[in-house]
Amino acid sequence: MFVLQCSRAEPKVPVLPADSGCIGLMKTRRHTRMSVTGFVPVLVVLLAVCALVLPVTGYTTTDSLTSAGRVYVSNVTIDPVILFTGDKATVTFAVTNGNANSGSSNTSASDTSLQGIMVNHATFGNDEIQLTSGTYDTSSNIGPLQTRTYVFNVVTGEPDGTYYPTFSLDFRDAGSLYYRTPVKVDNSPLLVSVTDQPDTFTEGKKDTITVQIANPRGSAVKNVVLNVTGSGATITPSEQYIGWLAANSAKSVNLSVTPNTETVLGLTVEYDNGDNHHEVSASLPVTFGTDKKQAAPTVSNIEVKLEGDVYHVTGDVTNAGLTTANGVTVTALSPAVPEDPYRSYVIGALKPDDFGSFEVTFTAPNATARVPLQVSYKDSDGNVLTSQQDVSILGVLPDTAAQQGSPVLPIIVVLVILAAGGYYYYAKKIKKQ
Repeated sequence: MFVLQCSRAEPKVPVLPADSGCIGLMKTRRHTRMSVTGFVPVLVVLLAVCALVLPVTGYTTTDSLTSAGRVYVSNVTIDPVILFTGDKATVTFAVTNGNANSGSSNTSASDTSLQGIMVNHATFGNDEIQLTSGTYDTSSNIGPLQTRTYVFNVVTGEPDGTYYPTFSLDFRDAGSLYYRTPVKVDNSPLLVSVTDQPDTFTEGKKDTITVQIANPRGSAVKNVVLNVTGSGATITPSEQYIGWLAANSAKSVNLSVTPNTETVLGLTVEYDNGDNHHEVSASLPVTFGTDKKQAAPTVSNIEVKLEGDVYHVTGDVTNAGLTTANGVTVTALSPAVPEDPYRSYVIGALKPDDFGSFEVTFTAPNATARVPLQVSYKDSDGNVLTSQQDVSILGVLPDTAAQQGSPVLPIIVVLVILAAGGYYYYAKKIKKQ
């Protein structure tokens, strides 16, 4: 009877051996109560510690895994899109939390579609595409239907090819998100070529050349600038801003070149691929020669007369070229000294195969055999071009008949007078007979 009462009061106390008796059981009960009483404070402390620690670390649950499964990378941008070896790039990931309220009024607060997502860490890169900026190591929340961006700076020293670095995002309560994106490296530069130029350059003549800049890359480049240099030449303009050049496109620019000496033009194109500066160069030799299409005034039918000490040179100028010669002028050069009335002679415009006559007058006190005649004209751009042709004055005798009067005329006059007098005398004598 007593044993049953004891058992009812303390059902969890272990049963003692049969020979222990009730007294031993009562002692055991008193000892057990004291042990439980001493353990209670320790248990309270442990529970308090767990209450402080567990909410921070969190637990991976079915709900948290379901919520994390609705988080995705919604957009990726790489600037520049295609890199050169050694280029730096900025990569931006947009991460969207697809959890959203279904709109139902019975939706409980614990519905996973309402949950924000806590993230602890984000990074990007691999051995080929190396991260140069920091990682995201601060806990943050992405709310339902919200999007957060993660921006990374990377660099590559790899050759041409496509590489696949990984973007990773660690969730506080549900593992991680991994996303691989391709990064392309292509070292194809811009192409610079001269698409139009004269057959040959002429000293002092302005010519137009056309330069084409092509972008064979799969992405656009920006801040494209063409610089042209060359000693002994006037270049207009020497620098041209082209700006944006789209992928697989080309643009042509014109510039004027007036060379005073033979030289080499340097063509340099500077451009930016993202924030990375690049340049490419080409050259154009400038050598003098005869332009097959230009005007070609030629002097012919020359006659030289000397009146006193003034030479009179007459002749024709014919345009044997393929373009019009404007403002054709003929002038005698040193050692000749131009004199009135024709110090220089202006013929005007001569079309191809057209001609005009001229006359120039000059003295040549120091000339012995030849005097140069200069023919000058302007091309369609207003450039003044000249050519020279020597005229021989050797053996040209003074035209005394024009200067002092011909001695033949007085003789004729005397003969006429004598003939008239003889006739008169003869007629008078006949009458007397």
